[in-house]
Amino acid sequence: MLLSAGIALFSLLIGAIILVGSLIRTQETELGQRLLTTARTVAEFPLIQQAITQPEGWKSINPAVNRIRIVNQVTYIVVLDMNHIRFADPLEERLGTVLHSKDAEPAFAEHTYLQKVKGEMGVALRAYVPIMNSEHQQVGVVMAGHVLPSLPQMVVNQRESIAITFLLSILFGMWGSYQLAKHLKKQMLNLEPQEIARRLMERTATFHAMHEGVIAIDNEERITIFNDRAKEIFEIEGDPLGRPIREVIPDTRLPEVLEKQRSIYHQELHVKNKLIWSNRFLIKVNEKTVGAIAIFQDRTEVARMAEELTGVRAFVDALRVQNHEHRNKLHTIAGLLQLNQTEKALQYLLEVNEKQEELTSFLSHRIMDQSVSGLLLGKVSRGKELGIEVHIDRRSTLKRFPPLLDHHDFVLILGNLVENAFDALEQADREKKEIMISIEQNDEVCSILVEDNGIGMSEETRMRMLEQGFTTKESADRGIGLYLVAQLVQKGNGEITCESEPGVGTSFLISFPMKKEEPK
Repeated sequence: MLLSAGIALFSLLIGAIILVGSLIRTQETELGQRLLTTARTVAEFPLIQQAITQPEGWKSINPAVNRIRIVNQVTYIVVLDMNHIRFADPLEERLGTVLHSKDAEPAFAEHTYLQKVKGEMGVALRAYVPIMNSEHQQVGVVMAGHVLPSLPQMVVNQRESIAITFLLSILFGMWGSYQLAKHLKKQMLNLEPQEIARRLMERTATFHAMHEGVIAIDNEERITIFNDRAKEIFEIEGDPLGRPIREVIPDTRLPEVLEKQRSIYHQELHVKNKLIWSNRFLIKVNEKTVGAIAIFQDRTEVARMAEELTGVRAFVDALRVQNHEHRNKLHTIAGLLQLNQTEKALQYLLEVNEKQEELTSFLSHRIMDQSVSGLLLGKVSRGKELGIEVHIDRRSTLKRFPPLLDHHDFVLILGNLVENAFDALEQADREKKEIMISIEQNDEVCSILVEDNGIGMSEETRMRMLEQGFTTKESADRGIGLYLVAQLVQKGNGEITCESEPGVGTSFLISFPMKKEEPK
């Protein structure tokens, strides 16, 4: 309050100085016009024009000039002849004496002008007017002057007005400062500026010390908080504060909270090839939304370790399946040999080996990623164990992954879709159980197709199948597979289409653009 009051009084002082300067200039202009009018009146007075050329003409001129001076309220009027002899002067002892002043010289050349000079009585404003006779000949000069008041004199003369103005200004300035301070303090939650600064530094230090990443934006989607952990996770250099969030990290989905006007909890996201577990909240002040904040953990390493563990388990399962299948084949060959069917045993051996080599060769030439090839090979073996024929379309090809996805994402998508097909076929009561897998790719799009002739889905199940935690099975660890698939489809800007009919089967078609696009 004192600071704002001081600023108001200082502004008042500056304004007063400017106002006084303007007032002085205005008074000088008005005074100059009055002095010129008075000097012209004296110069055109017939008595003066006649008596100024007579010896001791001041005896008649001076009384008349003094009357004019008093009437026009000027400090002095001096009348000079062409020899600079005074014919009128406020001091009678100067009459008949010569005026030694260079200031009046231009007036003796028929010039009329105003001039500010410093004389015996102080700073004065003078008007010089030549005296012309009836024959238009110059016979003298009239000099009318008025002493200008000093600044202290002006203050003394206007002391009552100045005192009232100053008092009212102080009162209204203090009252206005109090109201302004009250309003600002209310806006700042009744905190003093130093308290706000301390809390801001404490909050900033807390954010940067957190192990979780923290990013906050305002209503214009500009970054207001970006702690060190977030910079480390997303490998951001420099200070991103004030920049649009979509420009720094396009796929945080933090603006989605502002668009939907609701907080989103415990969601798994894929941001910049990072697996993020995120909670996103609305920031509200007085029930008004002012921004959004995301608190997240990087689970990339954890997910990678889980994938490695899952991969080891998958390899163990694949080895177990292959061991079981190998023993069955050996039993078949041994039985044929015991029956002396050597040719059939050899033929059976060649057929088995040819099929395995054909599938292995196809996958190695058409599918350029070993993780995806190994997954498909394992699913074929797994299908044989379950009595399910897993067909891989021989037109399938995978040369490279879509721009926003990698081999981990493809393994997760294919693995979940095929496992869901296995589950559907295990519940189906039919003689021939089949799964068709197809991967097609060109310069524009990459598509994954997984079809089965299982039990199918009802319309309600199909509509809710992508919800997190939704499942038609009793197991507690279900309801996450298709949800993760949906998250990866969204990450890759893809589209997912499902066609299903109860008792007939289910078809999943997922398409990804092969050119990088803005996130949907």
